[in-house]
This record gives sequence, structure tokens and C-alpha cells, in this order.
Amino acid sequence: MIGIGAIINTIAVLAGGAIGILLRKGLKDNIQKALMSGCGLATIFIGTAGTLKGMLTVNNGVIETSGSMLLIFSLTLGGLIGELINVEKRMDTLGEKLKKLFRAEGDSRFVDGFVNTSLIICVGAMAIVGSIQDGLSGDASMLTAKAVLDFVIVIVLASTYGPGAMCSAIPILVYEGALTLAAYFAGNFISEALIANLSYVGSALIFCVGVNVAFGNKFKVGNMLPSLLIPVIYAIIV
Repeated sequence: MIGIGAIINTIAVLAGGAIGILLRKGLKDNIQKALMSGCGLATIFIGTAGTLKGMLTVNNGVIETSGSMLLIFSLTLGGLIGELINVEKRMDTLGEKLKKLFRAEGDSRFVDGFVNTSLIICVGAMAIVGSIQDGLSGDASMLTAKAVLDFVIVIVLASTYGPGAMCSAIPILVYEGALTLAAYFAGNFISEALIANLSYVGSALIFCVGVNVAFGNKFKVGNMLPSLLIPVIYAIIV
């Protein structure tokens, strides 16, 4: 069934969020900070590994790089577009609306939890490749595997951020569902090169999210999300 992967992933996020919220009540502040630092550091390495995997190749024992210019143009032009339309402000606004809906006005970390968790689980390589794979062939195995990983990640984040992390189930359903439908209707027009480019640009954004989680907000990752459009435009032109 097309789209079952996104549904499974959404359920996993909701379940992980619920468990994390229950654990949160019994965790001291220093334990929560330790969990956040560990999760941020792990996210940094996941993003780094995904980016390098897409850019590095070994030919005759020599390490070579490729895609550097595409990465530069994606992050700079995408960041510029994001700043002009202020994507992050729109995400914050959605977070504030959800905050009122869940009657969590006194929770100062709700919006941060919603934005950071949504970015971590949405823009990674597995979300992109898994959704496309599900749309093209109905194979939800990669999104199912991702659901297990997200379940653990959201437990940790929800134990620190609270209900805001759990609300990331909404964008994951919309994001993966939209990618799955796009792949289903686009069919063979989606090339392996495009998938690879989207994956490593997405991994670069994951690195930035990891820095934000571990060291405080250093990057406006929400405003950098249009970077994922640049590889698509490049594929169409080339």
C-alpha cells in the first residue's frame, strides 16, 4: 500500500513522544541537559556521515570529492530564499498555535521542541529516499526502519522538550506523505542522481540541527529548508 511508510513513521513518533513525556516528569534538569547534549552530538555525526557519504568517492585508492558546488549553491541560495520568505517564523507560528491548542502556554520549550524535532526527523536522507522508494515501488521498508530510529530519538527529545517534540508527528506525516505522493505521480522522472543530491544536502541540514540541539541555536535551519529545492531545479535544468 502506497503511503503506509509515512503512517507507520507517524505512529512511531506519537508513541515515542508519549513515552518521553512520561519519563520527563522523573528526570532532573542535569539529566535532561545530558540527554540533549548526547542527542545533539549524535545528530551532528549522523549529518556529517550522510553529507560525506554523498560527496566522497574512492578511485584507485584516492579519495575524491564531488558535488561541492551544488552543496554551496543549495545552502546559500536556499538560505537566501528561506530568509526572504522567513520559513522559520512560519514554523514558530505553527508551534505557537499548537502550543495554545495543547494548552501549554507555560511551557517555554514547546516551540523549540516542535521545530528541532521536526527538522531532525524530516530532512534526513532516510526520510527523502524512503518516501521516494515507497512512492515508486510501494516498498516501505526504509521508512519502517526509520520509524524505529525516530521512536528512540523522539523519546529522548520529548523527555527534555515535552509535548512540543511529540507534535512533530504532524509535519512528518505531511512531509513524507507529500514526498511519497510526488514520487508516485512523477514515476521514472526521479533519477538516482537527484535522490543522492537531495540526501546529502538534507544531511548537511541535519548537521546544523545537531549543532543547534547541542550548543544552542546557531543556525536558522528552518530558513535553510528551501536548500532542498535547489537539487531539484538543478536536475530539471541539467
